[in-house]
Amino acid sequence: MLDESLLDSPEGLAEADHRALLRGTAEAGARVRTAARHAAEAGVGDLKPDGRPRAVLIAGPGAAATQTADLLGTLAGAGSPVTRLAPTGVAPAAGALRWELPGWTGSVDLLLIATPDGTEPGLSLLTEQAYRRGLTVVAVAPAGTPLAESVSGSRGLLVPMATAPYDHDEPLAASAPGVLWAMLTPLLALLDRTGLLTAPPDALEKVADRLDAVAERCGPAVATYSNAAKTLAAELADALPVVWTEGVSAGPAGRRFAAALAELSGTPAVVAELPEALAAHSALLAGPLAARADPDDFFRDRVEEAPALHARVVLLRDRPLGGLTAAPAARELALTHDTPVSELEPEEGGELETLAELIAVTDFAAVYLALASAPR
Repeated sequence: MLDESLLDSPEGLAEADHRALLRGTAEAGARVRTAARHAAEAGVGDLKPDGRPRAVLIAGPGAAATQTADLLGTLAGAGSPVTRLAPTGVAPAAGALRWELPGWTGSVDLLLIATPDGTEPGLSLLTEQAYRRGLTVVAVAPAGTPLAESVSGSRGLLVPMATAPYDHDEPLAASAPGVLWAMLTPLLALLDRTGLLTAPPDALEKVADRLDAVAERCGPAVATYSNAAKTLAAELADALPVVWTEGVSAGPAGRRFAAALAELSGTPAVVAELPEALAAHSALLAGPLAARADPDDFFRDRVEEAPALHARVVLLRDRPLGGLTAAPAARELALTHDTPVSELEPEEGGELETLAELIAVTDFAAVYLALASAPR
């Protein structure tokens, strides 16, 4: 059950936030600036690559590495050679994961490693394997870790991960906003140098500014009625989020939102891109999760009995390709099945800025839902 009174209590939110998730979300813009500075100090801006790499491989543990690969692949375009290396192992623990390079990789390929830990033996082994194959290796990881030493010993480039003092107070959540931006920013700067995408220093500064602007609008001191993130969190209480995205940049933002909801608040969610989502989820909206399938029982004990779980569509929109939009059809399908719709659309700006805004608002919403629904 969501404690809606907690949403309008900045002191109560701070007391409930043992992992500093709200602080990390609010300081995402500062994390981008710090990470960009670390990339510049590591020499990323001075690189002069001999053309584009044949393939870009990304390895790392957890949701943040997966989302980083998703975002970079989306921004680089459909014809990009960006591929995530999925780990194998018997457990998600750092010592149990292993990564393997495909057999075709060689000196014309680029390996990116992104991890907030740096103690994974599997990543150190992967670095050594890449060195033997002749791949160029670039890693974003905490300084002074075994991985950092392995990368330096293999003549790779290490960008120290931008961290904050409170990162070390509690175990980092893989979906924590600070983790994502600390790993993503240096790799954006690097792939800008290779020509795979466009992310010059002024674009990264605009991303940081947009994240700051969202923090001002969606921070804990802003009341729910004028706070898009708190409103979305309240709307998703006791609901199954059905996240529909439209526009290239909205896709990875929606997938990150679903992952953050699951990890931070334990809320399951399904996600798909329009227009395919209309066919993929039409049966879901017509089934037992539809509001009309199980109308609220007048005699239900509203204190002791939780309400029935019903779907709620969350429509994340960016600029659709060619100006065509499936949003009207999406609204019609949802409302036909008495399913409420929440919509988020970023303000005008470049692709990186609008993507950052969608991620930031949904990050705040996931954190608010986690804090206000946690048992106390």
